[in-house]
Amino acid sequence: MGVFATGQAYRRKEDARFITGQGRYGDDVNAPGQVYAAFVRSPYAHARIAALDLDEAKAAPGVVAILTGRDMAESGLGGMPCIASLTGRDGRGNITPFRLALCPEIVRHVGDPLAVVLAESWREASDAADLVAVEYEELPCVTDAALALLPDAPQIWPEAPGNLVVDWELGDRKATDAGFARARHVTRLHLINNRVVANSMEPRMVIAEYDPGTDHYTVHTATQGVFRWRGLVAGAVFHLPPESMRVRTYDVGGSFGMKAFIYPEQVTAIWAAKKIGRPVKWTAGRSESFLSDHQGRDQICDAELALDGDGRMLALRAQITGNVGAYASIMGPGMFTTGAGGLQVGVYAIPAMYLNAKPVFTNTVPTDAYRGAGRPEAAYLIERLVDAAAREMGIAPDEL
Repeated sequence: MGVFATGQAYRRKEDARFITGQGRYGDDVNAPGQVYAAFVRSPYAHARIAALDLDEAKAAPGVVAILTGRDMAESGLGGMPCIASLTGRDGRGNITPFRLALCPEIVRHVGDPLAVVLAESWREASDAADLVAVEYEELPCVTDAALALLPDAPQIWPEAPGNLVVDWELGDRKATDAGFARARHVTRLHLINNRVVANSMEPRMVIAEYDPGTDHYTVHTATQGVFRWRGLVAGAVFHLPPESMRVRTYDVGGSFGMKAFIYPEQVTAIWAAKKIGRPVKWTAGRSESFLSDHQGRDQICDAELALDGDGRMLALRAQITGNVGAYASIMGPGMFTTGAGGLQVGVYAIPAMYLNAKPVFTNTVPTDAYRGAGRPEAAYLIERLVDAAAREMGIAPDEL
């Protein structure tokens, strides 16, 4: 048999160093003179930061500096990037509000970072972060995507009326309506793809170093793709050429998409390293990850399948509402639109299809590409429809 023939054993080459404890992950890396970062996060889903009192935290043991979203707002940094480029059926593009890595005025989900404490040890940074006194003015919030579209729903971004990111469509509406008009049977389903939270073995991390002699950054972080990450962070956020930043990734303990994105903690560490003149290290705690790692799915779908009297499929249409979260992540709005494209027809001979997708903002952690990036939802949609249609028409599922 040749290499990779069916059933042939293949000797793995990478296992020895992992099972003998020789793997190298982000938290195994340290930089000389580094400080440790701990973030102050919002306990509210939506609130205005009325006042910040840093005095007690600054006096805590080991604290080197405390930086806030208001400090960042004065620095001229660019916003967190979103590369999703969509055109709605009204001809308008998707709305991407400006977002700084640290919130200067308003927090929009539980866990939203608004300040960072830098100290000589992680414990000292974490203890001091608990001493930062924040006075919040709580605002109305909405966490359910369907409720976010209601006329009386709380408004999350002034530039996104009705919390709508984009009103997107795909397919031939006229041909689809014609297929339904001649159908002998229509199967209808209300489908919910619940939100999922990543829980990778290795939490997210970053170490950021700045060399004033060369005006050059070195960033150690667990990410799936260093080149796009570097280009967007250097260019969109720091207004620098990509060659001014070196990004290093080692072994990555799980990602499935979640670590491919650009996160506020990474940007904050890079900015802070230059500001204080020392390397900055941050590693997420497990609970912190649940409040800050980008999540997946969270889609509501009303789907219909039209069939003739013999069970032949004539047309498919679906109305999709997707929960983007509080911010448009790097590819977030695409997960409910172009991420699946036309894969909702699956492997079946369906001559006409029409989709209308409405990604919306809510007061939740942002969602983005995770384990399939819209395709699992599309497969779920068509396979559930076909299975239901078979039962309703009294046809064996394999025959249909």
